[in-house]
Parts: sequence; structure tokens; C-alpha cells
Amino acid sequence: MKYGFQSHLTESFPSQVMVDITEVCNLGCIHCTHPAFKLSEIYQKSMLDPELNKKMVDEVSKNGLNLTKYIRYTSNGEPLVHPKSYEMLQYAVENSGTKVTLTTNGTLLNEKKMKKLLSTGLHMIDISIDAFSDEIYEKVRVGGNLNVTRKNVLRLLELNDEVGHKTKIIVSFVEQKENSHEIEIFKEFWNRHSVDEVLIRKLHTNSGSVQKENSNKINQLYDKKNNRRPCLYPWERVVLTAKGKLSFCPTDWFGKSVLHDFRETTIKKVWSGEFYKDLRNQHLSNNFNNQFCKQCPDWCNTSWPQDDQKSYADLVEKILYEEI
Repeated sequence: MKYGFQSHLTESFPSQVMVDITEVCNLGCIHCTHPAFKLSEIYQKSMLDPELNKKMVDEVSKNGLNLTKYIRYTSNGEPLVHPKSYEMLQYAVENSGTKVTLTTNGTLLNEKKMKKLLSTGLHMIDISIDAFSDEIYEKVRVGGNLNVTRKNVLRLLELNDEVGHKTKIIVSFVEQKENSHEIEIFKEFWNRHSVDEVLIRKLHTNSGSVQKENSNKINQLYDKKNNRRPCLYPWERVVLTAKGKLSFCPTDWFGKSVLHDFRETTIKKVWSGEFYKDLRNQHLSNNFNNQFCKQCPDWCNTSWPQDDQKSYADLVEKILYEEI
């Protein structure tokens, strides 16, 4: 098995830039670290400065052209809480030179916001739903209402068709003990309503911060040192946090993977710098000085280009670059 830079992975620039534009969320999902994050000292209800978003987009256009496959707006919160989210998304679409996606829980949408969101020109919207029935949705997505979310997504699909289906719309489902029995009916329902893709995602422990019964397999693999292989993330992506920092891990909620303040550096400089080189060598040798990576069990949920089982990033890239 080959690990390291290959295929779309290059030392010149990350193939994926993730943008956490806010720390605020309106839900308390059971598979998410946010409920604990809200109680921590590091939680500040941070909102990404739109000027830093502009700086990131401009750098992707300059240094990541034909290298960065997409910018993914997600969040250690709900992205659409940010009062400038629509403007930031539109700037990225119009100026980055690459594909732009949004991950949202879909609960804050209404007719006006849906039209505004589609008008940004987003290439893909991923709505996290994680359940088919009201009962399971309320257990998994605490504080949400499935009737509202489902109605929003169905209307978004209609509006998207009305403007020529310019945006790929997908729904996603994080498989866990509470909802695994609903996977097939979830897929059947949303395929019948012609979403562009139904993604069934693996449960992560968010770098060990969420311990679930159905992550036992992960922990068993993690305990066997000789079975451990490099995590893909140091070769694939960088994260711009809501606080304006650059981070090497998208599953870090508590600032343990923060590298530099983006106000004082560039993505290219960080990506090609000594820290990343050393971190990659630690993963290749399975000899860790970095304690954050050492304790994390989620390495086995990342998929390398040659793997038969594709990762979320692989699936999204396939969806984005298919002809609509």
C-alpha cells in the first residue's frame, strides 16, 4: 500500500480547504462534540472574519488553481448562523476558481433564504439529516424538527429545479447505533425525491472526544499499533477555523491542532512548512511526538486513493465533477 503524495494529493497545496465559519450551532446532535464544546473555555461563539474568508479564497485562486478540488464550508457549528454566510459563499464561488460546497443541517432555511442560497452559485449543498422517522431524528439531532427539515429540503429541490438544477443537492446520514435500522428506508425516500446523492457516512469519534458504543471497532484497531496506518488528512486538507487559525485536523474541536494565525501567514507557507513535513513523517513511521494524532482513533476512517472503499471527500469530488 502506497502512502504519501499521489493522485490528486500534492505537496504544493491542499486538495481540500475546509472552512469553519462559526462555532455557534442551533442543535445538539448526539454524535457531535458541540454540546461538550459549548461548555469548554475555548468556546467563544466565534464568527469567521469575512476578510479572512476573502484572503483564503484569493489564495486558493492564486496558489491552489487546478490543485484544490473544492472548498468545503462546514463548521464546528451551523454555517448559516453566520450573518455574512451567503456573501462569503458567493465570493468563494465567483473568485476561487474551484468548486464550493456547503454542509448544513437545513433547519434555518425558509423560502427567501433558499432562493438566496441557490443564487450564490454553490456547486453542492449537503444537508445532514441522519434519520427517517421523527422519533429517531429527535434522539439524534437534539433540538431539531424533522418535519421542518424535510419540508425545507423538498422545497429546496423544487427551487433548484426551477433555476435549472445548477446546484447538486445531497442528503447525508451518519450511521450509529440509534439510527442504523433506518438506512434503507432513508435511502429509498430521498432517492425517490431525486436528490443527487444519498451519502451514508461512518461515525467518527472526533479525535477521541466522542466515545460511542459503535466505535469499538475503531478503538480495537487503534489499540493494535502494528495495524495503524497513516491518516490521510496531513496530505489532503487544511482547516480555516472560525477564530481565523489554520489547523491540520477537521475533527479537532479544542484547538489542539492549530498551527498558525492565518492573519500572519499563508496556506501555501504552512502546507509546505516544516511542521507538516514532520507530521507526515510521524504518520508514515507510526512514531508520534504529536500527542493529538497519537491518541486519535479516527485514522482508520480515512481512505487513500487506492482504497476500494471511498471516503466522503472522494464521493463529494465524484459528485462535483460529474455532469449534471
